[in-house]
Amino acid sequence: MSFDTADLCDRFGQSDSFQVAEPVLRHFGGSRRFCGQITTLKVFEDNSLVRATLAEKVDGRVLVVDGGGSKRCALIGDTLAGLALENGWQGIVVYGSIRGSELIRQLPIGVMALNTNPLRSNKHGHGDRDVMITFAGVNFKKDHYLYADGDGIIVADAKLD
Repeated sequence: MSFDTADLCDRFGQSDSFQVAEPVLRHFGGSRRFCGQITTLKVFEDNSLVRATLAEKVDGRVLVVDGGGSKRCALIGDTLAGLALENGWQGIVVYGSIRGSELIRQLPIGVMALNTNPLRSNKHGHGDRDVMITFAGVNFKKDHYLYADGDGIIVADAKLD
């Protein structure tokens, strides 16, 4: 995976189909550079749909979870990050909290989130999949492309070459 978000911004940043996320998320995964087509989830303090989605076999996708910005419990932990890795996910972006961060840091997968919280989430099965979600000043849509590295996150309507 050879890209640099700063270079992509220089090449494509003047397009209406290109967005740069506000720097509100932190890197937690062992891979600080990841990209792929987006799958979206909108949940609140319930990770049932997150688990079900990460259990699916995919080819290089990135899961983007709008957790409503909650820092009261974790939506992803090291077990789910490991499951994602086994099933071909390149990264997980969570507008919320994660747990098991020390173990996640050892996994070769991209994980970004607002913060950590050791408390696990509820399990009620609530949430929406593949809907447009908005946080960090960006609209995340199914099948758009996300690129993340140490400089930040960019989202494009189409693959950037």
